[in-house]
Amino acid sequence: MTQLSLEQAMRQNTWGAYQDALPGRWLVFHGRGLYGSARYACPDHRGDLVAYLREHFGTIGSHVWKRPPYPSNLGHADTDRAWISATQRRGGGAF
Repeated sequence: MTQLSLEQAMRQNTWGAYQDALPGRWLVFHGRGLYGSARYACPDHRGDLVAYLREHFGTIGSHVWKRPPYPSNLGHADTDRAWISATQRRGGGAF
């Protein structure tokens, strides 16, 4: 279940946001932009990830200072449509 939650989190089109991947309590930080790539931490290393992000990106913006509880779903219909459109095979013509 946690793996499915992490896979779903990777589809989220957001940046600078924490997300809980339940039921395993993994923490996802959707970086992008100035915050770099997405980062993940298991339950034992959640605090390490938050500390790292605050130390390195704390002066850039307030996103890394958000306090728990973190949402477990950041998606919406536009995110799902964008993902489907981007990953769908297109047929009928040469590129």
